[in-house]
Amino acid sequence: MPRTAVAYSNLVANGGLTTPAGTAVSSGAGNGGQVANAAPEETVIRLSNASGGAGTVTLLAGSYPPAIAAGLGNATAFSVGNGSSAYIGPFESGRFLQADGSLIFETSVAMTATAFRVPRAV
Repeated sequence: MPRTAVAYSNLVANGGLTTPAGTAVSSGAGNGGQVANAAPEETVIRLSNASGGAGTVTLLAGSYPPAIAAGLGNATAFSVGNGSSAYIGPFESGRFLQADGSLIFETSVAMTATAFRVPRAV
């Protein structure tokens, strides 16, 4: 399966946001999720795991250019227990931004992902 597009849910300055349902993403290398037109320093991703077992999520290193620190490699795999959620981010664009302007993450089990964009100004 190809990577699944995960759209942004914009957090609202001085306001609120009803919890979004999220987007189902498949597990394994080459699968997972992709946030298009990403603003890594303003991005937090929520991963919810209801797969029946613990899983991990890994944010992939970007491409040079534009990610000049891509050589540092992928982010350390974050553990997400069964029946729980984890939040990862914000991220460093100089390490994780892909050549097409996206962020890519892969999961070891099927999960539900939501990408939140944090407003720069309040």
